[in-house]
Amino acid sequence: MSPPPSSPVTIRDVAQAAGVHVSTVSRALNPDKRALISEEVLRVVEEAAQRLGYRPNRAASALRTGRTHTIGVLVPDITNPVFPPILQGIEASAAARGYFVFVTNVMDHALARPVVERMLAQQVDGLVMAIATRDDPLVDFLKKAGMHTVLVNRADESGRLPAVVSDDRLAMKLAVDHLASLGHRRIAHLAGPQNVPTGVARRQGVEQALRDRGLELACVAECESYSREAGRKAMAQLLAQNDRPEAVVCCNDLVALGAYDLLRAQGLRVPQDISITGHNDMPLVDMVDPPLTTIRLPHRELGWRAAEMLFDEIEGKALSASTVVLRPELVVRASTRQRVPR
Repeated sequence: MSPPPSSPVTIRDVAQAAGVHVSTVSRALNPDKRALISEEVLRVVEEAAQRLGYRPNRAASALRTGRTHTIGVLVPDITNPVFPPILQGIEASAAARGYFVFVTNVMDHALARPVVERMLAQQVDGLVMAIATRDDPLVDFLKKAGMHTVLVNRADESGRLPAVVSDDRLAMKLAVDHLASLGHRRIAHLAGPQNVPTGVARRQGVEQALRDRGLELACVAECESYSREAGRKAMAQLLAQNDRPEAVVCCNDLVALGAYDLLRAQGLRVPQDISITGHNDMPLVDMVDPPLTTIRLPHRELGWRAAEMLFDEIEGKALSASTVVLRPELVVRASTRQRVPR
């Protein structure tokens, strides 16, 4: 017969091994209260806990404190290179506070409500969401449920929830101004999905930047998603309209790469025939042929700030549902060039 399993190590066992009171161990192992304990006592308690193989009982802790020290993160496409650095920022903030992060990929927004309900059932302390759509009923659901939630990358246009985003309109202005400075006048746009805030804001940014220069949008094609395949399809639609544009502002880098694919298949060259700009400065776009002129965003900072705002909400420090807007920057590479008259 195998021996019976040993009993789990308790906080009292750690206290006895460290020669301190149980309450001291409790504070030492609690990220929110460890600052109350001296460095020497912390070291003794941590060494005893490690030696005994102590593992905190999260369920019991949650019953005592009303917190599970977990947060949920919802992203729309984990394969999109934009999201890993955002997740890194979130996890860095969470780790510093002793929180664990649950990440869920929600490619179909119809599944968002069931996913959120599962998160609520798991009693997460809060959510960071990168999946908000325009007039999203999920926002109302979360408000009514009383769940601490911060949006990242996409803001709620009505301001019902706090958010951390990049300045989409400024990003498009930087791209348009760059192309105009190269002499381009027929500038087109491959727009993002118009059911999400980023798609609308970037299209508006392109249109406003052109108006500011006395120009009109040459043509526009809407992408069904932020993907390379969607970029190929939209570029084909765009080329089927009227005269060929001199330059194209793409809603993101994956869409720009799809535009590259379509143009190459039709025997057109970037930038000799058409200048192309992207948005995001995702990894490796400096390695494609030609290297992509794009808009760089502080993705890791987006995630870190969103998590910090969430923890302020959880700890009752937030004053209002504010939106933090971070500044993008233009990165000029070889996919744009001075316009050569035809």
